[in-house]
Amino acid sequence: MASLPRQSAAATGIRQLDIRERISPVFGGREFGQVGAYELLRGKATCAADPDDPRNAPIALLDRAPRDADGCVSYVVDVCILKPIDAARGNGWLLFEVLNRGNARSVVRINDAPSTNLPVEPGDEGNGFLMRQGYTMAWCAWQGDVPPGAGRLLARLPVVPVRGTAREEFIADAPGTVRDAMMRELDERRFVGQLTWPAAELDPSQATLTARQHERDPRATPPGLGFRHLDDRHVEITRPADTASFDRGTIFEFIYTARESAVMGLGLAAIRDVAGFLRRGEADGAGQSNPLRGHLRHAICFGLSQSGRVIRDFLHHGFNLDAAGRMVFDGVMPVIAGSRKSNALEPFAQPGRYARQHEDHAYGDDQFPFTYPVLTDPRSGRTGGILARLEAAGACAKVMHVDSESEIWSARASLVATDAEGRDVAMPPQVRLYLGSGLPHGSYSLPDPRVVQNPPNTLDYGPLVRALLPAMQAWVEHGTPPPDSRFPSHAAGTWWRIGPARAAFPAIPGVAYPARLNELRFMDRTTEPPLEGEAYPVFVPATDADGNALGGWQHPLLTAARATHTGWNLRRKGFAEGALYSIAGSSIPFAGTRAQREASGDPRPSLEERYGSHAGWKARLAEACDELMRDGLLLAEDRERVLDTAGDDWNDSGTG
Repeated sequence: MASLPRQSAAATGIRQLDIRERISPVFGGREFGQVGAYELLRGKATCAADPDDPRNAPIALLDRAPRDADGCVSYVVDVCILKPIDAARGNGWLLFEVLNRGNARSVVRINDAPSTNLPVEPGDEGNGFLMRQGYTMAWCAWQGDVPPGAGRLLARLPVVPVRGTAREEFIADAPGTVRDAMMRELDERRFVGQLTWPAAELDPSQATLTARQHERDPRATPPGLGFRHLDDRHVEITRPADTASFDRGTIFEFIYTARESAVMGLGLAAIRDVAGFLRRGEADGAGQSNPLRGHLRHAICFGLSQSGRVIRDFLHHGFNLDAAGRMVFDGVMPVIAGSRKSNALEPFAQPGRYARQHEDHAYGDDQFPFTYPVLTDPRSGRTGGILARLEAAGACAKVMHVDSESEIWSARASLVATDAEGRDVAMPPQVRLYLGSGLPHGSYSLPDPRVVQNPPNTLDYGPLVRALLPAMQAWVEHGTPPPDSRFPSHAAGTWWRIGPARAAFPAIPGVAYPARLNELRFMDRTTEPPLEGEAYPVFVPATDADGNALGGWQHPLLTAARATHTGWNLRRKGFAEGALYSIAGSSIPFAGTRAQREASGDPRPSLEERYGSHAGWKARLAEACDELMRDGLLLAEDRERVLDTAGDDWNDSGTG
């Protein structure tokens, strides 16, 4: 087991959990069967981390942060708890979600609920799945650069004076819009970019700005490109004069010297300590009782996208150990993370960024290790695995890794299942991999139609996650094996190189297949921009004759398809044409009749040719649901939901 820290429990971890608000009941007093009604608690946790505790060793800059009389570094994080009013009526499980940029997403995605950080109003519970199951849900802030507003939970982390090279990237995309909160457009030629960390110098000679149309293009300084500091946090950028060669999809890269950085890695310590306290703690350092004391047997860590990447970092760096050397989480579910982690543990961290084929390509901790078992990487010379530290400490949680097809294209998800030479890798017995074939990263944030070539894909992975949660419970509590992994493999012939995949994709009129995916190279990050080395082999899923992906979990609307659903979409002309657009998917409907198909030149059989009638399609849809239910990969309630919401219009594309 890992060695224990020298400080007392009162000096480290949760010094005080101050619950400042209780809203009881929530959801209009709705009762969820035997579990009853729910309430919401909100407050702040004052935490402390010992820089000499070996569990905190991965946290960059912690040794430079101010220490208190106990020799610890203190910080404060917002905390929110959603629980049965009578906690004894719950199922004994804590579902702890890692926040996504300060936002809670578990209730939104698992319950098909409205997007809110304060789920208290009638309807905010969505389909009520988590409440009907009896979960206690909890969140704590961890990311120190989240802007306030919209009910986001905030972390107040220490900031230390330190000089170093920082890099920002900006893409303006459609006129009148910005890609994220770090940009503000002034006019067609100028925009203001916000710097994550303040500049040490406002002298323009101490920074560089380059532009490139496509990610693989050389960095250039074309005529008209310019910048000026407005202050130490904002830079005004002028676009190149040649807007044809440098269109709205141009990547602007700004490299400068920053003068301070938050100790961002403390956020992972907060996740560990807050969750560990809620699960097992009796009282905080101030003597206040744990509001969940005595009501939790097990805990699962859940996170989507950025949050899933942070979970992988949490595991990789051994944070799943409490002060007594016990597992904080029995199970973890990183969802739509791909092979990436985060850079939260680095100086000048920007954990809100994530590498894609065109956008932010060289950001983040996306280097080896990529997968869970221990492997050796010939490019870096390193040996390791996501679970290596925790396996050595005897604190290895059960893992259900869930990706959508978008993570294949934008997050190199094939590296989760293959080694550095591209060969299949066997997972440890405590790991399952599931790929949602034909699913996009998320149906909740659709791309601007002015920027992308194809209609959006809104199929959803919610039914898969809802089926896996009770399977995780049974796995942890009773040792019942969950459904086998559903992920492509070379053994099954479902991993393809992009060239053969492009050749096999149907020649759908007006639809182009990607020329590239988000490749990965070994990177030397001691300089900015990073120096690139040899590429790793990455793969895409094999497809059927319609272009729908094989080898993973098949949504019923992919098995009984009315469209070609992909995890990729391409940028239009004027927006870096042909590059992958972020993490969006496409949905290209089938023709309704043979005559319509032949008139358009579409090689894919029409709905009429496939199913004969609308009733025939509904029957195939029911069969697809039943097949998944037999395999434990769809719940009965989701079967009914799919059939009820599938639509009665034969011309509906079936995008879900």
